[in-house]
Amino acid sequence: MPRPLRVAIVGSGPAGIYAADALLKSEVAADPGVSIDIFERMPAPFGLIRYGVAPDHPRIKGIITALHQVLDKPQIRLFGNVNYPTDVSLDDLRAFYDGVIFATGATADRDLSLPGIDLDGSYGAADFVAWYDGHPDFPRTWPLEAEKVAVLGVGNVALDIARVLAKTADELLPTEIPPNVYEGLKANKALEVHVFGRRGPAQAKFSPMELRELDHSPNIEVIVDPEDIDYDEGSIATRRGNKQADMVAKTLENWAIRDVGDRPHKLFLHFFESPAEILGEDGRVTGLRTERTELDGTGNVKGTGEFKDWDVQAVYRAVGYLSDQLPKLPWDLETGTVPDAGGRVVQESGEHLQSTYVTGWIRRGPIGLIGHTKGDANETVSNLLDDYANGRLQTPSSPAPEAVDAFLAERNVRFTTWDGWYRLDAAEKAQGEPHGRERVKYVEREDMLRESGA
Repeated sequence: MPRPLRVAIVGSGPAGIYAADALLKSEVAADPGVSIDIFERMPAPFGLIRYGVAPDHPRIKGIITALHQVLDKPQIRLFGNVNYPTDVSLDDLRAFYDGVIFATGATADRDLSLPGIDLDGSYGAADFVAWYDGHPDFPRTWPLEAEKVAVLGVGNVALDIARVLAKTADELLPTEIPPNVYEGLKANKALEVHVFGRRGPAQAKFSPMELRELDHSPNIEVIVDPEDIDYDEGSIATRRGNKQADMVAKTLENWAIRDVGDRPHKLFLHFFESPAEILGEDGRVTGLRTERTELDGTGNVKGTGEFKDWDVQAVYRAVGYLSDQLPKLPWDLETGTVPDAGGRVVQESGEHLQSTYVTGWIRRGPIGLIGHTKGDANETVSNLLDDYANGRLQTPSSPAPEAVDAFLAERNVRFTTWDGWYRLDAAEKAQGEPHGRERVKYVEREDMLRESGA
């Protein structure tokens, strides 16, 4: 009887789990069967959902329910707290599996070439998000002494940062934020948050629901300057062809024409302001200089030569995430992705790196919403199965599942399992229960390993 197809997936975020789901729904899953091992460097699964989504977005975190159902399938095993490539290398994975799918996402900040970017008080979005989401590999404290803050970027991550900075700690307390984050936010002095976009309202990358949620807080007054509501032919075409862009523009228009209220924290959304320099004194941020831009007819903008200095004491750049380079795989430095053709990893020679695949942000960059990775995963898995059907996959030397356990034991790798996640999940919920909260996250890796029974 032929053995099941053995596949390793590196990364347990949405992209990796969607790939596992696609494998389980394939004809191969019925005969001869599929056996999937997911490797995750964190002790807990779910990647971006756990460590990249703002804590006051339970709707998005609800995606975990669907991902949970996939990981509950008996054909899948989870190996958490296993790092590629220090704990397991590509050559190691080749010895155990017919195919390897990398779904490691993007966790670092994309560089922004701007004078003053290295000043104290200039921060990357990824680091701040990791702090307030309780990522164990990041500091437990965050400096929140600035009364006026700038956020560069007009995507959902910029909105998350602006909203977390503008809300009170008590507003966020009902979420799963750990105690250190709550204490940090209680000391937050920010009263003004300024979000800057280089282009206009029609080019903003906010999703309509996330934008509208800004106005739901009783403590945040969202302010849009009527002078920033402007469209050219390209912008009008964008609105006509993109329902979401039109909804975002309408929301911004409505905010621009209303009277400013008296909520204590002000959140300004600025458009047509291109960051030119972060100003500083004695090594610290003291302001932001922007150049006013104007539309050029196509939806793009050009500089006007008119500059303005903004009084801020901290600057957060939310201009995109960047993936970490994966050893043993080809790499595109410009895009921060693994070169591929339909999910098949492509070497410099143009040939497919046998049995090796990518999906999600490591494949196409950090663009699109979480759900968009499902189609990405389906394409990658379809090509892996095509290679399997046509005998193009390599044959592993040790395909037995227990060989992986023995390998990790020999390496003294403390790994967590899916059963271990259930234990950690229960422990976090137990921490929240006395306070009427759904859960309180564990932050320390050692605590997570202990509660998981690693």
